[in-house]
Amino acid sequence: MPHFSKVHRVAHSAERMFDLVMDMERYPEFLPLCEALRVRSRRVAQGREILIADMTVGYKAIRETFTTQDIANRAELTIDISYLNGPFKRLDNRWRFVPAGDDACDVHFAIDYEFNSRMLALLMGAMFDRAFRKFTAAFEARADAVYGKPGNLATSA
Repeated sequence: MPHFSKVHRVAHSAERMFDLVMDMERYPEFLPLCEALRVRSRRVAQGREILIADMTVGYKAIRETFTTQDIANRAELTIDISYLNGPFKRLDNRWRFVPAGDDACDVHFAIDYEFNSRMLALLMGAMFDRAFRKFTAAFEARADAVYGKPGNLATSA
């Protein structure tokens, strides 16, 4: 089963990075392989925001859509994503944002996944691995675009 994890320090607060990752509808604008994302539902239960979302990923002529349940805990600055339906046998993803001063944080990203089909794993596996390795950098670049580059006085909230 493929597994990838990374800790990446960014010059944006943990709260801002949490908000950026929760702005899922914007993923197709900047996230590798993501062609579409639709949030089916959002609700709050026991202090956590729970989302059901469909993400369509693609590479060349291959397109796959999968459904996840995302549980966001703002108090703990974590987002846990579990697989519900699609081309995977399993998919577990976790984001954690650890403050590192006033305007920086360590972004912890981990994902485990396995495709249902051996053929799909052969066709898409290498692309997924490369894309996941670029995820934290893609979110950091997005944060710079949304909030302003570190040291730039013209930042927006």
